[in-house]
Amino acid sequence: MKKISKLITCACALMILASCHKEVSPGPSSQTAARAVTNFKVVGYLPTWAGSVSQIQFSKLTHINYAFLIPTSTGGYQPIEDPGKLTSMVTAAHAAGVKALISVGGGGGGDGFAGIVSSSANRTAFVNSMISFTNQYNLDGVDIDWEYPSAGTQANNFLLLMQQLSTAMHNSGKLLTAAVIGDGGDYIVDGIFSITDYLVIMAYDDNNFQHSTFEVGTRCMNYWLNRGLPVAKAILGVPFYGHDSSKDPNSADAYVNYNTILSGGANAQLDVNGSIGYNGIITMKSKTSYAMATGGGIAIWELSGDVTGTNSLLSAINQVVVAGGNLSTGAPVGTTVTFKGFNNLYVSSENGTKAMNCNRATAQGWEQFTVVDAGWGKVALQAMSKYVSSEDGTQSITCNRTSYNTWEIFDWIPTADGKVSLRSTNGLFISSENGTKPMTCTRTAAQGWEAFGINQ
Repeated sequence: MKKISKLITCACALMILASCHKEVSPGPSSQTAARAVTNFKVVGYLPTWAGSVSQIQFSKLTHINYAFLIPTSTGGYQPIEDPGKLTSMVTAAHAAGVKALISVGGGGGGDGFAGIVSSSANRTAFVNSMISFTNQYNLDGVDIDWEYPSAGTQANNFLLLMQQLSTAMHNSGKLLTAAVIGDGGDYIVDGIFSITDYLVIMAYDDNNFQHSTFEVGTRCMNYWLNRGLPVAKAILGVPFYGHDSSKDPNSADAYVNYNTILSGGANAQLDVNGSIGYNGIITMKSKTSYAMATGGGIAIWELSGDVTGTNSLLSAINQVVVAGGNLSTGAPVGTTVTFKGFNNLYVSSENGTKAMNCNRATAQGWEQFTVVDAGWGKVALQAMSKYVSSEDGTQSITCNRTSYNTWEIFDWIPTADGKVSLRSTNGLFISSENGTKPMTCTRTAAQGWEAFGINQ
């Protein structure tokens, strides 16, 4: 979540080594989709300093959090910013059947938690403060966002606080949730899983450019699920903003709302506009489909970054939810195709014996690929019984995998001139390299060498 100074803290730890290939589950089954339609949560954050209640699409949310209430070290809290806005949000939310919560802390606003957890008296005072505040504003619960306790004594004391707060909230018929780092969150002890209603996994701010790729989302979800967080409580956090890599990452200028990015001429479907990396509609839909198959919901930081109309990211999320998680690839699934590069030569799988090339004058067995629906709106490409791998952009691409996982699935993106570009889960595009060297998956944008004619 953002700092009170309107900076966004780093939510994911540094990328794990590229050689560690995280697996993802197959696409959503009808059983999973049915569960998700009934119980899937769509959580939106509304900051105190930005956004209008009248512009919120409440019909596409299940929960909304007002951010932030700032705790004091003795268990109290600072006066809430714009209480009238909070009251208006709660009224509108309840009218739409949406749960309204207060988010406490935030990056830069959670310093008081260190004092709160340090003593039994302060913990009790904080719990009483939260009961009082939620009752005063007719709220449905509390969302705790402490970025971040230290592992060990502080983490254990945080558990004590959350246990006490959970009992109080649940006895009052209210929710207790928490926002957590994308991965590496050892400050959250496993005991918190059973006492919270869900955790928002902040799978963004991984770096200062393409900071929240599909791959980052799967990695962060896998981290928490592998630790034992129940599926229904794993809420995938997504950004309605981008990172401008040309700016100091510690400055407010480095963080650019999605609506501002579009006003600068960006393509709403894609994820890069010059030096800015963001999540466009294709990625947002894929993440929603993935979250419906593997988790319990999706959470948005933050709602004021969206636009209205056909380019709305919240609407894109809602379209996938309404469809039960099903998402078309837009590709000729089940057919065998050839790929012709900018140099008018064909892509070859090289029978999986070496890196792939785009240098064949004719298309025969090694140059024919079957298009497979890999789930979440993505495809896998199979030739000679093996799958194409992006190799996560760390080396030339290959076609030597016996099954497909994160590195072997791609977005099938049509180009304006009737060709296709292929984007990996790392947010990068496959390039033919014009046939002068083995093919790669390292491009942030698709141009001539990254476009392929199909069956030409």
